[in-house]
Amino acid sequence: MRRLWAVLVVLAGVAAAGGAQAQNYPWCAQYSGKNGGGMNCGFVSFEQCLATVRGIGGFCIANNTYQPPAGPHPTHRAPHRHGHKSS
Repeated sequence: MRRLWAVLVVLAGVAAAGGAQAQNYPWCAQYSGKNGGGMNCGFVSFEQCLATVRGIGGFCIANNTYQPPAGPHPTHRAPHRHGHKSS
């Protein structure tokens, strides 16, 4: 009976906290293997994903369910080059 109460208390705590959240990262690794392999969508960059699948087999794809966090996002711009030569 104690175990039942302990389980119920834990489940109530999880329900009150909103449950588990899915990972929200932009890149997924699709592992190859017998029976189709598996998928892991826990990578912040394409390079990180590639480093993981390199050597074990698989490929990386964009996570089509990824939603960036709210708020301003930095823009990545190439450095602006002027036509000036330094001496």
